[in-house]
Amino acid sequence: MNKTYMANNQNVDRKWFVIDAKGQTLGRLSSEVAAILRGKRKPTFTPHVDCGDYVIIINAKDIRLTGKKWQQKKYYTHSQYPGSLKEMTAFEMNTKHPTRMVELAIKGMLPHNKLGRQMFKKLYVYEADAHPHAAQKPEVYELVG
Repeated sequence: MNKTYMANNQNVDRKWFVIDAKGQTLGRLSSEVAAILRGKRKPTFTPHVDCGDYVIIINAKDIRLTGKKWQQKKYYTHSQYPGSLKEMTAFEMNTKHPTRMVELAIKGMLPHNKLGRQMFKKLYVYEADAHPHAAQKPEVYELVG
């Protein structure tokens, strides 16, 4: 009789991947990274368990947006005090906080609960091509397209 495999925290095998974001489109990169963080690329995927891998993204400042999104895409922040709504275009966000634009795009594609917050902790984004995770021996992950 066949039994259904259910992953748990004790038998999840995690790898480290490094992805170069130079010249990559933001949405396509984000959806691929969210699938890796969630573990959807593994045959042992279990929806209620964090079975994803660690992801390091380098060159986040060289991300690409299509169309007029550099001027028209807006990011909003609000401190919950009256009149404190602030908006920033994608161009301003990329100059002031180059990694935050990539992080927000990926975070929006993960589950919006405790499990999603746990998955998001396995993401490391750097604006340049240097990262301090050489000891983990990350594999280079090539994006398709």
